[in-house]
Amino acid sequence: MKGHQQISASIDSAKRQGRTALVGFLTAGFPDMAGFSGNLQAVAGECDVVEIGVPFTDPMADGTTIQRASFAALKQGVSLPWIIAQVRELSPRPAAPVLLMSYLNPLLAYGLKRLPRDAAAAGIAGFIVPDLPFEESDELKAALDGEGLALVQMVTPVTPPERLARLCAGAQGFIYAVTMTGTTGKTVVVPQDVLAYMDRVKKVAPVPVCAGFGIRSRDQVTLFGAHVDGVVVGSALIEALERGEDPGAFLASLR
Repeated sequence: MKGHQQISASIDSAKRQGRTALVGFLTAGFPDMAGFSGNLQAVAGECDVVEIGVPFTDPMADGTTIQRASFAALKQGVSLPWIIAQVRELSPRPAAPVLLMSYLNPLLAYGLKRLPRDAAAAGIAGFIVPDLPFEESDELKAALDGEGLALVQMVTPVTPPERLARLCAGAQGFIYAVTMTGTTGKTVVVPQDVLAYMDRVKKVAPVPVCAGFGIRSRDQVTLFGAHVDGVVVGSALIEALERGEDPGAFLASLR
């Protein structure tokens, strides 16, 4: 099964079991490089998909929590080659598909010819690239397609209907439905129009839909789970790590 198919299948499996799929986000190498593999295994044990953030100096879509984790990881020397090597060396292999969330510059610096090959060999199933416009994504998408890797598309509450249709038509793995305009980490008070927007995305998406940004409680997981297939938990998970909590136990508390 190709990487993008693994992602969709894992989320669909959760829904067939009557539960909302969890996508857990970890900043690579945070809170420390030595403990990253263990934290990754713990998150993979509770999540249906794992999203690993590649630290970047200008994380424009991320709020203060993930910025803080990203800068801490960069100070330790975390890099994209190190992340790919860490995923490749995981033992045992996690059942949950692994995605990398990266801004475009680290991917270009790695090289678009060898990136898909190395990622696939490491067991990485796809990428989320928040600063890459859909209209400029053909080169990366073609490179990833050669290895069956997903390029996950993001939509927002202000995405016009015609653009939403184009993004969904090109979707692989899942559609990342951002819950708000702005950056990650804010607590979401969910108005009815946000749920209606989720319903609109769900109607046109040919792949599962996951809501993300600001989700940090069991009640929110339950609320969004009635409208989409899964939720992305990022800043709240990073904050649990900052408090010294077990990441797997934190994620289990959201179910």
